[in-house]
Amino acid sequence: MSSHPVQAIRERVEVAKAAVLAQVDLLQANFGRAETRWKSDGTRVTAVDLAISADLVERLSRCFPEDQIFSEELTEADAPIPLTSRYVWVLDPIDGTNNYAMGIAHCAISLALLEDGVPVYGVIYDLSRHALIHGGPGVGVFDGDRRVGVRMGELNAQSLIGFHSPSDKRFSGHVADVAAHCKLRALGSSTLHLAYVAVGILDGTVDHNVKVWDIAAAVPLVEAGGGRVTYLNGPLFPLRSFDLRMGRIFYVAGSPAVATRLEEILAARVIPAAT
Repeated sequence: MSSHPVQAIRERVEVAKAAVLAQVDLLQANFGRAETRWKSDGTRVTAVDLAISADLVERLSRCFPEDQIFSEELTEADAPIPLTSRYVWVLDPIDGTNNYAMGIAHCAISLALLEDGVPVYGVIYDLSRHALIHGGPGVGVFDGDRRVGVRMGELNAQSLIGFHSPSDKRFSGHVADVAAHCKLRALGSSTLHLAYVAVGILDGTVDHNVKVWDIAAAVPLVEAGGGRVTYLNGPLFPLRSFDLRMGRIFYVAGSPAVATRLEEILAARVIPAAT
């Protein structure tokens, strides 16, 4: 494979898009009927999560044996794993597993490519719209074959903001804070909330509950589309290690104006540090 950075990323992107699309038949065939179990952390996993993880890891490893590949479902470690490769993949085989298991279509395959710990490209398959969303800084954002971008403008009463209900009740007041200024949407997939900002479906998003695998693929989409992701409880990238036990990430995203306004609204309350 090419050692030139631009060509090396391009080669990886083409493999990633084909590998994600190769999972679609399996994803659709088992929608709403996959065998499921509950993990020790209280989250659901299906046999399809595991199958997608295994197949994507095998495809990527075969093409790029020098890369590190981390999946929410297949990575096994009691301690953080240092990132030692120039190129690293971060995978969430199904974001929105509860939706998927129950037959609710808002769920997605999320695959991120990081260079030196920074997301440079994202590939997301949106089951609800049967669309492949992909892109990164310097390349742009594509919703299928259509070039798209973040919806620009100020936050107003008609703005649609993705909002993941916080599991930490210290954040419960944020629901009313944000709802006083715009309309909220909760889809059950943090990946899609952020990806929909990138393609202009949502004006912004607020999330208190995510881990890096939930958003790594959508972050470069937003940045490529002219938007901004602001982390409110500490910087996330460059990522130095992969840790299944990492604290939850609290962030806002949208156009620069929307992200700034959301940050201002939430700053009225104390923001606890990541745990």
